[in-house]
Amino acid sequence: MLNWAVVVDDDLLNLKAAERILSVHGYRVTRLHSGEELLEFVKENTPDIILLDLHMSGIDGFETIRRLRGSECSQNIPVIVLTADRDEDNEVRALSAGAMDFVGKPFTPSVLLMRVRNTIDLMHLQTDLKEEVTRITERMRREHDRNERLSLQIVQTLAGTIDAKDSYTRGHSSRVAEYAQKIAARAGYSPRMQEKMYMMGLLHDVGKIGVPDTVINKPSRLTAEEYELIKMHPSVGFEILKNITEMPKLAIGARWHHERYDGTGYPDGIAGTEIPEEARIIAIADAYDAMSSRRSYHEVLPQKYIISEL
Repeated sequence: MLNWAVVVDDDLLNLKAAERILSVHGYRVTRLHSGEELLEFVKENTPDIILLDLHMSGIDGFETIRRLRGSECSQNIPVIVLTADRDEDNEVRALSAGAMDFVGKPFTPSVLLMRVRNTIDLMHLQTDLKEEVTRITERMRREHDRNERLSLQIVQTLAGTIDAKDSYTRGHSSRVAEYAQKIAARAGYSPRMQEKMYMMGLLHDVGKIGVPDTVINKPSRLTAEEYELIKMHPSVGFEILKNITEMPKLAIGARWHHERYDGTGYPDGIAGTEIPEEARIIAIADAYDAMSSRRSYHEVLPQKYIISEL
């Protein structure tokens, strides 16, 4: 397929000279006589390159280039400036407006051909590069999505293993994750942060791996020593999760979801805004599920009571 060049000049001799040089070497050439004519032409046509005179009657070359670059239909068409006046100011103005190269008048055929060919080749390379970047980006996005799905499946499996330690809390981590995500959404968190809150909810109790099953499943009141074992699980969870550098906030939900706004919680006894907001959301979701589910030490509590407690 022939490369298509549009030559724009209000001097007929220059138009014919450029057309002769390019057409002899296999280019399809369209001749236009003004910037206005070119701007109308590119609304319906996309040539491979535009050769544009700077000093024309009506809209000059500088303004024509600016308008070409400002239009979606023509902003990517390369422009070579044709001029007999290559002073520094004109070159800076033309390059700033969006020109890619210059060809002096009168034309030297070999120079004109070389600059046209090089500019078109460069644009093709840029197009190929953009397409390759798009393909690589899409491949990486698919791989990232696959890894995220795999990570979620692993986390869900781990959360299910933790919940299985206690017949009364089966499904607890998944419910806390869902509640935390909904609270985050109502609080105006971004979709990405809502996903992170979901993951934090799934793993908030991961430290219970370090608590003996006999303590977790004890149906009667815990002894002081047993309660101290239970109170260790946020710290254990933090130690397990703190080295996951891709999601550092996971450890926050694990460590501080049993802190209380008045400072009476554990393990660190922090209060108020010292408690990270994410941990406060997990704490609310955790407490809500604990009170709205049947446990070994209580039946499902009324919603009015739960709301008053929260």
